[in-house]
Amino acid sequence: MTFTIVFLLAFLASFGLRHWLAQRQIRYVANHREQVPPDFVQKVTLAEHQKAADYTIAKLRLGILENGVSAIVLIAFTLLGGLQILNLALLQILGAGIPQQIALLLSIVLISGVIDLPFSWYKQFHLEQRFGFNRMGKKLFFIDMLKGILIGGAIGIPLLWIILSLMSKAGDFWWLWAWSVLTIFSLLMQWIFPSFIAPLFNKFEPLSEGPLKTQIEALLKRCDFASQGLFVMDGSKRSAHGNAFFAGMGKAKRIVFYDTLIEKLNPGEVEAVLAHELGHFKCKHIRKRLLVSFMLSFGMFALLGWISTQVWFYTDLGVMPNLNGYNGGLALALFMLVSPVFSFFFTPLASLASRKHEYEADGFAASKSSASDLISALVKLYQDNASTLTPDPIYTAFYSSHPPAPLRIANLQRQA
Repeated sequence: MTFTIVFLLAFLASFGLRHWLAQRQIRYVANHREQVPPDFVQKVTLAEHQKAADYTIAKLRLGILENGVSAIVLIAFTLLGGLQILNLALLQILGAGIPQQIALLLSIVLISGVIDLPFSWYKQFHLEQRFGFNRMGKKLFFIDMLKGILIGGAIGIPLLWIILSLMSKAGDFWWLWAWSVLTIFSLLMQWIFPSFIAPLFNKFEPLSEGPLKTQIEALLKRCDFASQGLFVMDGSKRSAHGNAFFAGMGKAKRIVFYDTLIEKLNPGEVEAVLAHELGHFKCKHIRKRLLVSFMLSFGMFALLGWISTQVWFYTDLGVMPNLNGYNGGLALALFMLVSPVFSFFFTPLASLASRKHEYEADGFAASKSSASDLISALVKLYQDNASTLTPDPIYTAFYSSHPPAPLRIANLQRQA
């Protein structure tokens, strides 16, 4: 029962902290709703500022409800015996072995997906629709969902089979082999996703000839950056939000712009946004993040390798393992369900590192392009995406991967 108490304390602390932070953010944004921050008075109207506040609060309230449902589902799967019932039912149907363990993991994913479906539907067709961001039809919503299930199954089931086979046959250090497989798979996905998977969901057209392409190619030359090409993605068929990103690794690197981004920004601003993204590459942020993720996954697999052999890990979480047989899928399922409760408390560290990287990328953009163009681009993106200009400082410190708008703009103004 000792681990039951530890889990319950961590669960209550993480749930309570999520709720408290969300409520703080709601109150702070609401209290600053009636006045545009002084630095943005000339650029952002009161109506735009209030829309951002209302959008932020609406998303937070939906998030609170999702958090509550997720908490109930987690307790139902663990301490209330849901996982035990599911495991026994599948044992009766399929018998013991890897196919049954894969079925157990897939069942959890499918059940979680069904529970999440109403939230995804409401967010897309009510919340996003209400604020003018949704451009997705209901048919496309279900097509995307079906594609995601089929692709996830085609990739995930063979990967699960390999990992569960290693857990069964590779001895005490199976976790090291499994970590190696997952690491290689992650690196392969950096090449596979942009070239084969992303085009199943969106069209990627080469950026057309003209002043914008000429300007961007000049920036790439200044930054000594080689890519597979410049592409425009039809993000507008799903959302009015705009963005730009890198995809792939090595020679497969490609630069992708949302068509909505190109519609909203002038060429100088698009160049500045791209310079910021190039900053992440040139400052080796992408490589650092990959290395950190590999180190963390190494630690998680090592922990799973040990904890999967401990009977209390199962029994204290409402599950009876096969004491003389194979429990690979059961261990993996429990670990997937429980580990986020504990890893949640490390969120501020990841957020802090990400904000530091954003400042560094902004500095690179200011040196290779134009700080003033990046400022004007960011203001337009804050307006078009209804991003709040007045986030709660504690909420920001815990969650935010990007610096708050006033601090980020002030930093760029100093560099300009």
